[in-house]
Amino acid sequence: MKLATLSLLAVLVAPAAHAVEYATVLPKQSSIGFEFRQMGVPVKGGFKRFTTQMQFDPARPEAARASIGIDLASIDAGSPEADDESAGKLWFNRSAYPKASFVSSEVRALGNNRYELRGTLTLKGKAREMTVPVTYTPGKNTATFDGTFVLRRLDFGIGEGLWADVATVANEVQVRFRIAATGN
Repeated sequence: MKLATLSLLAVLVAPAAHAVEYATVLPKQSSIGFEFRQMGVPVKGGFKRFTTQMQFDPARPEAARASIGIDLASIDAGSPEADDESAGKLWFNRSAYPKASFVSSEVRALGNNRYELRGTLTLKGKAREMTVPVTYTPGKNTATFDGTFVLRRLDFGIGEGLWADVATVANEVQVRFRIAATGN
């Protein structure tokens, strides 16, 4: 009985050994991609260069923080012509707005390693509040954070002028990301 009481006290007093704060992002294992429809045909692409800063402790998700900066010149839109076109004023206007960013403001636990990440996406000089669902997959030393959301390109002035016709290029762009991180 005495041994059982001591064991119980040790468990209650000891810090949670499984609680890990993830703060070191692994760029080579992380990705940001997108998919949209052009004249009804799916087109996939992504960004090759982006920076991510984050802090996430599964024991305290409400204290989590994340920020992502995307180098828009690193786009792979499916062809060199599309990559070049995306630089212009009608699309990303990269000479004036070379980067996009997302900065979190709140994280809410949904259960089963699912979270809701709220924050501000700034793209082409326009800032919009976003809510992004994220799934956390813990690992021994590395965890992944996967999310998918729909970006409405016209809300950010992406594809203006003759490209504003959503019959040619759909307004909805599905964005997918995976952030891999190690903990302390």
